[in-house]
Amino acid sequence: MTTSSDSAKSQLPELKYDANGLIPAIVQDDETNDILMLGYMNARSLELTLEKRLVTFWSRSRQEYWTKGETSGNVLELVDIRKDCDVDALLVRAVPHGPTCHTGNRSCFYRDLHDV
Repeated sequence: MTTSSDSAKSQLPELKYDANGLIPAIVQDDETNDILMLGYMNARSLELTLEKRLVTFWSRSRQEYWTKGETSGNVLELVDIRKDCDVDALLVRAVPHGPTCHTGNRSCFYRDLHDV
């Protein structure tokens, strides 16, 4: 699903959200293809992402919309959104402006499983 036209918004209803109205959204660096983070979107946060061109999630813990980098300035500038074959997950391609992880790391996936 590309985000450059109104046709993207018309495709929103076909997505398969979970029982809480959420869909996982994997964020990938558009330049390096590195996976940066995983967040969750509902229909409105997806619409906000398309409108503002800044990646916006639904915070499950705070129960509010969260535009990544709104406070820190480390925003994720939207490039494209793709849906998977089952239409129950999204791949959000973005340009990161600063580190993505709240720890200051470029990606939230910086630790090996054995480091836990």
